[in-house]
Amino acid sequence: MSADLKSLERQLQSEGFAHTYVWQDGPNAFYSDHTHAGETAHIILDGEMTLTHAGVTRTYAAEERCDIPAGAVHSARMGPRGCRYLIGEK
Repeated sequence: MSADLKSLERQLQSEGFAHTYVWQDGPNAFYSDHTHAGETAHIILDGEMTLTHAGVTRTYAAEERCDIPAGAVHSARMGPRGCRYLIGEK
């Protein structure tokens, strides 16, 4: 990844994401429809994640970012190699 993890964490924190952490899911892991109380940002570090939100399904790969608004119903499926990503929570 071109930007290092610390700079990505600083970027999220500067945007108001008070809590940041790295999460990793195994191959083809699936999260059915769910919500989060606050806005979340996901920056893919390795692998891929396919998110479905507001009727749109899109796959995100390394160095891509997806933000999910607070209370928005969404689901996620990890790629065949799994996914490692930085999460920011407001």
